[in-house]
Amino acid sequence: MKISAPGFWRRLVSMIYESLLLAAILFIAGFVFHLIFRDTSSIFFRPAFQLYLLLVAGTYFSWFWTHGGQTLPMQTWKFRVISTDGKRLSLKQAIARYLFAVIGIFFFGCGILWALFDRNRQFLHDRLAGTQLVKLEDSKILEENL
Repeated sequence: MKISAPGFWRRLVSMIYESLLLAAILFIAGFVFHLIFRDTSSIFFRPAFQLYLLLVAGTYFSWFWTHGGQTLPMQTWKFRVISTDGKRLSLKQAIARYLFAVIGIFFFGCGILWALFDRNRQFLHDRLAGTQLVKLEDSKILEENL
């Protein structure tokens, strides 16, 4: 059975939607962090705050990817992330996908632009983590066959 990846532009618009939701989550998480740790002049404040926000974002993505394979924008745009063997992501794969995505985005978006040249139109972090984005119709067919 042939599985198809959602189009590049569809995924890009979904990422913009995702960034708006993530900004709201990180704003609330940052507010809580600042309420607890009030000494912003400490030398350890900034790295601790950045690590905290990375962990909050990682927890958000990992939880959604391992519990249904979709975040809210992925549900809206009708695609999900699965492992290359067609099953749900393990926690290890979700964490690896998140870390590879963060690295790929911080290197001038090279991990995202990779999809323009990939033969299966997958992002670099999907290739490295052993995951793939599929259209929702294709993932339902996969679940029926397993």
